[in-house]
Amino acid sequence: MRWQGRRRSQNVEDRRGERLAAGTGGGAIMLVLRFLPMLLRSKGGRIILGLGVVAYFGARLMGIDLLSLGQQDTASVDPNSLTQGQQEQVEFVSVVLGDTEEAWNNIFAEQGQTYEEPTLVLFTGAVRSACGTANSAVGPFYCPGDRKLYLDLSFFEEMKRGLGAPGDFAQAYVIAHEVGHHVQTLLGISQQVREAGAGRSQADVNALSVRQELQADCFAGIWGHSANLDRQMLDSGDLEEALNAASAIGDDRLQQQAGKAVVPDSFTHGSSAQRVEWFKRGFESGSLEACNTFGSDL
Repeated sequence: MRWQGRRRSQNVEDRRGERLAAGTGGGAIMLVLRFLPMLLRSKGGRIILGLGVVAYFGARLMGIDLLSLGQQDTASVDPNSLTQGQQEQVEFVSVVLGDTEEAWNNIFAEQGQTYEEPTLVLFTGAVRSACGTANSAVGPFYCPGDRKLYLDLSFFEEMKRGLGAPGDFAQAYVIAHEVGHHVQTLLGISQQVREAGAGRSQADVNALSVRQELQADCFAGIWGHSANLDRQMLDSGDLEEALNAASAIGDDRLQQQAGKAVVPDSFTHGSSAQRVEWFKRGFESGSLEACNTFGSDL
């Protein structure tokens, strides 16, 4: 992948090496418990308490953890302490994010819309977001509550050694997939999925999740299409790296690797074959219309 020397995004927030500070969320709970008897004795207090409960659970439905808001991190990483390899990784993800910005800014402009660029947060071990606290085990993720992507760079090593999916374009696919979720948020698709899943069975919710994830794969393919044709970033073999990565993280493949039975009703991201197919659709067409997973047979 020809990424060296290209524009780097300024929307990268480096939190690697930070320690999570003592949470203020727990303190908020203790404060409520301390004054709970007083609140319950007065009508006004009961109203305030009720409104607080409604606000909390309403925010959780939108993917926002109110107890995490306002928490501060400390001990930020010293850029001068990074090895050459670590610094190169930061440059790489900055370039990839910057290229997704170029692609989606152009696509949104063609639709008469303005693209809102997301922030990519790099972290080590664990991180706080508007969606709550998460550790590296969850893998890269996008939080609609703060419209940020979160990535522990150690996941790239796991892709290479644990999943058998090496290569820089495979890594770029992961970033582009999370950017795809951001695009879904901007287009209102994520909200529609949440509304469609309300009150449905877990199997139905899972099926909606699969369609949403496959569409993010297709959107990642759209970026790849633009990077290849408009900016000639791809080398021979890069597409195969991305397809191999998409296959490696299919739900059926991961269940098999874990020694479990393959249960399609439990899928939340799609099978290996589906993930490969939908990335290819976006890559070959470069079209938003080709990524309508909700109106297609999977």
